[in-house]
Amino acid sequence: MKFPLNLFLAWTWMLLAFTSGMVLGLFFHRETWLGGYGSFKRRMYRLAHISFFGTGAINLLFYLTAQTFSSTPSLAGLASWLFVVGAISMPLCCVMMAHCPKATMIFAIPVLSLMAGAILILLELARL
Repeated sequence: MKFPLNLFLAWTWMLLAFTSGMVLGLFFHRETWLGGYGSFKRRMYRLAHISFFGTGAINLLFYLTAQTFSSTPSLAGLASWLFVVGAISMPLCCVMMAHCPKATMIFAIPVLSLMAGAILILLELARL
């Protein structure tokens, strides 16, 4: 089995998506919770919640794609770690931004990690 970390992370992130959705759902009825429905802080918490689904799905797709490789290419190994970094850092950056809105450049970490991982996988697929 190639890249079991990505598979484990994918399903862990799905569980965290369900759990964070439940926690957010416990308070959504409060008009002023996290500054109100349209507030920046509340939007960033919602983005953190949905990023668990998105980056979990990316890691699952990577895991399934990597199973088609006849061997473990070095670019895929690096891509694996980049997808893990992107998945871990995205919700963290969202929550950090909710409390420190001026730290916008922090999103470069997850976004560039995920982009680089996708580019490396495309390069590997082009070799097939």
